[in-house]
Amino acid sequence: MTTPVAERLTSLVAALRAHGIRVGTGETVDAARAMEALGFGDRELLREGLAATLLHGTAQRPVFDPVFDLYFPRRVGAPEAGTADREDLRERLAAALAANDEALLARLAAEAVDGFGGYGSPGSDGWSSYQTLDRIRPQTLLARVRADARGRGGGPGFADRLLDDEIRRRIEAFRGLVATEARRRVAERRDRDEIARRAVAPTADRVDFLFAGKSQLAELRRTVQPLARKLATRLAARRRRAARGSIDLRRTLRGSLSTGGVPMRPVLRRRRPARPELVLLCDVSGSVSGFSDFTMLLVQALHDQFSKVRVFAFVNRIDEVTGLLEHGAADAAGLGARIQAEATLTGWHGSSDYGVALGEFAERHGEAVGPRTTVFVLGDARTNMSDPNLAAVRQITERARRVYWLNPEQRAQWGTGDSAAPEYAELVEMHECRNVRQLGALVGRLLPI
Repeated sequence: MTTPVAERLTSLVAALRAHGIRVGTGETVDAARAMEALGFGDRELLREGLAATLLHGTAQRPVFDPVFDLYFPRRVGAPEAGTADREDLRERLAAALAANDEALLARLAAEAVDGFGGYGSPGSDGWSSYQTLDRIRPQTLLARVRADARGRGGGPGFADRLLDDEIRRRIEAFRGLVATEARRRVAERRDRDEIARRAVAPTADRVDFLFAGKSQLAELRRTVQPLARKLATRLAARRRRAARGSIDLRRTLRGSLSTGGVPMRPVLRRRRPARPELVLLCDVSGSVSGFSDFTMLLVQALHDQFSKVRVFAFVNRIDEVTGLLEHGAADAAGLGARIQAEATLTGWHGSSDYGVALGEFAERHGEAVGPRTTVFVLGDARTNMSDPNLAAVRQITERARRVYWLNPEQRAQWGTGDSAAPEYAELVEMHECRNVRQLGALVGRLLPI
C-alpha cells in the first residue's frame, strides 16, 4: 500500500474514532488488507469492504459513509474536467436518470460541481452544491426523463413501473451526490480532518438531548434496552464486589492457627446490603422532555436492580407517574404524551417553576425519600425568574441518602439568563448530561449499590 493511501486510511480511522466509533489496531490492519484485495476500480465495493472491517453495526453507517466520501473521493488524483456545457450536461443527466445509471450519475455530479459549483478566485476553496443545483436545475427534468424512460421501456406496463415518484427519488439521489462532491472538494483544499469533525452528523448517542429531532429520539429509544442490560451487568458486578466486605481480622487469625499462624486464607466480613430505593424528579417541559423521557425509560428498564423505584414528573406542578411509566413501557414513543395527558403537571401557567414543584414534592411526597433513597433530579434548572425554593432542596437532601442533579445543558450555560443551576449546585451534586453517552457513564457511576 502506498504512503498516500495508507495516510488516507489512518486519517479515516482517526475521524471515525473522533465520532465515537471504536476502531482497534487489528480492525485497521484488516481494512488495509481489504483495500489491497479489493483495489480502487470499484469504489462502492471498496466502501463496503472498509465498512465490513471497521464498523460494528449498521447504526454507524450514517457517520461512516460521509467520512468515507471525504477520505476516498471519486477520481482521486485524476485531472479535473473542463468547463461543462449546461444544456449538454442536462441532456446527459436526463438520459442517466431515465436509465438509472448510478455510475454515470456519480460522474455527472462531479462534472456538474466542477463546471458550475465553483466561486471566488482561481485556487480558492469555494464549491457550492446549492449554486450547482441552481444552475443545472435537475428538478425541471421530470417530464423529459419520463418521456425518455417510456421510450426505453418498449413494452406494456413500463410507465406503471417507472412512476413519477421514482423519478423524483432518482433526482433527489443525484442532488445528494452533488452535495457530497462539493463537500469533498472543500475538504481536499481545506483541512479534511476539520471538515470530517464538523460537517458529519454525530451518531445518535452523541446528539444533545436538547437538539435531537424526532427521528433521533426514536433511535435513542431503541437503545434503551441494550444500554439497560449493560448497566445492569455493571451494577450487579459492583454489588457482588461490595458484598465481599472487609477482612475480619479475628476470624482470619483464628483460621491461621492451622497453618502455623500464617494467614493463608483471609476471612471477609460478609455484607448483606439491602437493595436501594430510587426516586426520579423529572422536568418534562419543552425541549427537556426528550431527555427526561429517555432517562425514565432507562430507569424503568433497570427497575429489578432496586427495591423500589418511584418517578415524579413536573412542569410547575408535580405528580407521580410511576404507574403510567410501567403501563406505557411498551409505547416508548408515546410516553411523554401520555404523561402530559394523564398527570397534573401545570397550574395557572404552563412554564417551568422548579421552586413550586420541588416545594410541592417535599410537602406532599416527603415519605418517598428515606435513608436508603437516592434521588435524581432531571432538568435544566431554568426557573423562569421564579423563586428556586432552595429550602425545599435542603429538605430533600436531609432526608435522602444521596441527591444528584443531571442537567442536559452544557456547563457553560449554567447561571445564564433564568438558570438557577449554580444555586442548586451548591446544595446537590450537579452533572452535565447532554447525550446518551454521558448519561450511560453517569448512571453506571452514580447509581447506588
